[in-house]
Amino acid sequence: MAENATLPATMRAVRLVVPGQPVELHDVPVPPLGPSEVLVQVRAAGICHSDVHYRAGRSRVEPLPLTLGHEVAGEIVAVGASVTSRAVGDRVCLHYLVICGHCVHCAAGREQFCTTGLMLGHFTDGGWAEYIAVPERNAVRLPDSVSFEHGAVMMCSSSTSLHALRKGRCAPGDQVLVVGVGGLGMSAIQIARELGASRVIAADRDDAKLALAARLGAIPLNVSGLSPAEGAAAVRALTDGRGVDVAVELVGHGDTVQLALKSVAPLGRAVVVGLNDVPVPIDSYRDLIGTEAELIGSNDHLLGELEELTAMAARGALVLSDVVTHRVGLDADAINGVLDALEQHRAPVRTVVVP
Repeated sequence: MAENATLPATMRAVRLVVPGQPVELHDVPVPPLGPSEVLVQVRAAGICHSDVHYRAGRSRVEPLPLTLGHEVAGEIVAVGASVTSRAVGDRVCLHYLVICGHCVHCAAGREQFCTTGLMLGHFTDGGWAEYIAVPERNAVRLPDSVSFEHGAVMMCSSSTSLHALRKGRCAPGDQVLVVGVGGLGMSAIQIARELGASRVIAADRDDAKLALAARLGAIPLNVSGLSPAEGAAAVRALTDGRGVDVAVELVGHGDTVQLALKSVAPLGRAVVVGLNDVPVPIDSYRDLIGTEAELIGSNDHLLGELEELTAMAARGALVLSDVVTHRVGLDADAINGVLDALEQHRAPVRTVVVP
């Protein structure tokens, strides 16, 4: 086994200090390594729309100051004394949920509800830094054929999409609607097709993103200026009047939640992923009871789903070369600029930080 690398005492990290204020570049100590942990030199870390909510203070971050960044991939440069399954030099991407592994939720395979769970870049230091320490189990092997940048993005946008489609019980032959084709949506299109969907419709207001969605095999639907009912009527027109079996909402807006729910066929499932703190009106009879539709929440993902994703990427079923469109350095001004663009819904599909 290779020896641990000689490491510097300090590193650069981009941190949230005050909610509602720009993130800042700091020099901080390289994290100490526990006996069951690995130290990863960060090669790529994604910038997610959730980070916009964290910076704005809409979603609580603690303790402050905290290094953000929950989509992380890199190379192991040191391992703790008790580590047995990972080694220095391994290429890895990081499961962002740090869990206890033995509470009632972890034991039942519901690790996203771990009673002591912490999320990288939200409640414990994340990957907008040169190094990050995580438990051994959080380091998922990254195939040599998958870049660090793509591995990082898979840790949130792709994994969240897979989990949502699983929650919606996407099955071969199903018709699927993806509402919002940013980073999550581009993965959702490909994963739905890999799960056997017979038709995938991509709804958005951005023609450039819809063009990419079409290249990935989706039927593009521009819903700009349409009410949820009008958008749902357009979806039904594309499905012989029936509606879709699974609708995945990835935007976080009342209108898009309604669009997803109104677009499902009888016994259809609308899965809500996008963060939204505004009440959403629902016609309980027409939207739910009359069609026995289901409205389902989807939160995070599971470790096993990450291994499924890396296998998809390795065999070419999940391709992110057109999804990761921009790169910035470990620079606070550049990262704040990306967060500003995301907040104004004018950002490219996905930007990654390359330290």
